[in-house]
Amino acid sequence: METAKKRKPFGFYVCSLGFTFERCAFYTVKYLLAIWLATEVTSGGLGFSDAEGAAMSASFVAWTYITPIFGGYIADYWLSPRLCVALGMILMGAGYLCTWQAHSIGMVWAMIILVCIGTGLFKGNLSGVNGLLFHDEEELNEAFSIQYSFVNIGSFVGTTFIAMLATTGLFGIKCSFNTVFLICAIFLFVDAAWFILNGKALGEAGKKPFKNDQREFVSAEKKAAAESAPLTASDKKKIVAIVLVTIFSAIFWMVWYMAYMPAYYYFGWGNGSDFLNHANWYIGSFQIPTSWFDSVNALTCIILGPVLAGVWTKLAARPQGDMSMFKKTALGTMLVGVSYLVMVLADILRGDGQASVFWLALVCLLMSVGEMVFSPLGNSFVSKLAPAKVLGLLLGFWPIAVFLAQQIYPKVYSWLATLPFIAYGVVGAIVIVFGLILWACSGKLDALEKED
Repeated sequence: METAKKRKPFGFYVCSLGFTFERCAFYTVKYLLAIWLATEVTSGGLGFSDAEGAAMSASFVAWTYITPIFGGYIADYWLSPRLCVALGMILMGAGYLCTWQAHSIGMVWAMIILVCIGTGLFKGNLSGVNGLLFHDEEELNEAFSIQYSFVNIGSFVGTTFIAMLATTGLFGIKCSFNTVFLICAIFLFVDAAWFILNGKALGEAGKKPFKNDQREFVSAEKKAAAESAPLTASDKKKIVAIVLVTIFSAIFWMVWYMAYMPAYYYFGWGNGSDFLNHANWYIGSFQIPTSWFDSVNALTCIILGPVLAGVWTKLAARPQGDMSMFKKTALGTMLVGVSYLVMVLADILRGDGQASVFWLALVCLLMSVGEMVFSPLGNSFVSKLAPAKVLGLLLGFWPIAVFLAQQIYPKVYSWLATLPFIAYGVVGAIVIVFGLILWACSGKLDALEKED
């Protein structure tokens, strides 16, 4: 009986750190872009309105979640996934160089285009290469949970430290927006060098298009058959399962992203009239920056990654196996629903005063646990289930859930803003009921994953 814990291959850390550098740059730019666009020219910005800055920032985020489906298709059939990843890193770095030198909206759009194309080549394909390093399917959930911690290390460093260089300053150092964008470009070029120079650690993983690159636990006969055979009925059922989980996760992300709106604009603090300041953001004399709401989420995910990795490993060792992806999606959705109920409870208990910021910390904790229960496992789920010839395509399809959520939640939020705050409690209750229904139906949905 094996008792020693298997060590991760060094290539796993090559890929995971690849996400850390990229996410650090992305979340720094994501946080600063709208602020920079709306800052006066004399203060180092471009002088656009808040609405124009927010719209362009939303476009930047949304399109980086849809281009991976095209990058995945390229890596499935035409180019080496490893080449796609490296090229994507370089294109993203070139994009951030555009904002370093940007003095017009044209350069901003050049950045958005280059970063979106680069993300498309990078995002799903790096997860696909990482997944190919593991020859035991049971290890994948653990590996991708830990990878998610590396992702959130980048997010945490970006929003907590790097972005502050351009806003409030950090440790007495204050840079212009453009200089911070240059730092982000450097992160991506370092990322590309790290990935390329450590190519030996990846072995043969990702050297060939995904349709030709099967894991070692697939026999040579099956490899040859998979290259030429059409999709089987079993393959099609598995693709349906992946599409359904993606749709369900879009509902999760819609509610998850929308939770930020009342947290910032109803309970938040700021100088604008949009901030109603219904929470006390002080601990003693220290005023907590609102960007730290993002940082707490990232920090929670960093901590929970290894913890949940161990949980999934233990559950997988049970006779009945791990919880299904549909149950994990249901559980994550219910936890976000509960976070809405907590916001409403905080609003009721505050009366005519201000709610404690610790209520918002609890909201963020529930959101983060809900995220970690299923989101890191999406890549694992797709990697295990997807037929090899469409692996990159389906890994690229997974992030489309966030794109859909980004398109829908602002409209829902605008409607909710016209209603009494208790309406958020109704939304939370509906989401919890949806999660319960999904849990109850998971048995039939799980059958789609099984072989014929």
